[in-house]
Amino acid sequence: MTDAPSFETRLARAKFRSWHRGTREADYMIGGFYDRYHAGWGEAELAWFEALLDEDDVDVMAWALGTQEPPAHLAGEQLALMQKLDYVDIPR
Repeated sequence: MTDAPSFETRLARAKFRSWHRGTREADYMIGGFYDRYHAGWGEAELAWFEALLDEDDVDVMAWALGTQEPPAHLAGEQLALMQKLDYVDIPR
């Protein structure tokens, strides 16, 4: 029987996955969101983010930009924070 990963391990995995999406735009949007908000997350917020990370970048970006309706399981307060787009700090 395998033990479930700890919350800290899951956060570390989420950070890696959020910054290694495959396109720079998605990295900045999703990774920037992680960097800005993860410190205040509990189990529910991390579970939501992990579910978001399982989605295609094109869809996540469309939901964040408000050009496409998100699925019900991802709609809500966390996605509303992502839609603000005031969290992206683009390195120069």
